[in-house]
Amino acid sequence: MIIFLKKFGTTLNSRQFGKESFAAFAPSLRDIGNDEEIIVDFEGVITFTPSWGDEFLSPLFNRFRGRLVLKNTENPSVQATLKLLKKIEIKNQKIIEKW
Repeated sequence: MIIFLKKFGTTLNSRQFGKESFAAFAPSLRDIGNDEEIIVDFEGVITFTPSWGDEFLSPLFNRFRGRLVLKNTENPSVQATLKLLKKIEIKNQKIIEKW
């Protein structure tokens, strides 16, 4: 499955917006197979904040772990947020191998 984040907008900010975005998308995850990769595609995303990322990506990571793949992460905003989220996850004893 590929999740195109740009369908939520080009500016992904605020904890509330991230929570609402994940809640709206969550039903799509019901039929994911046990071996299926989840690809999160950042193409077209201009602004990506840690609060939005935490609310949207953390539940995906917690559920799919090693099957979560991040794509088109070259944007500096995306890179900075992923770096911060990785530090937080490591601090919380969760190792994000593919990030």
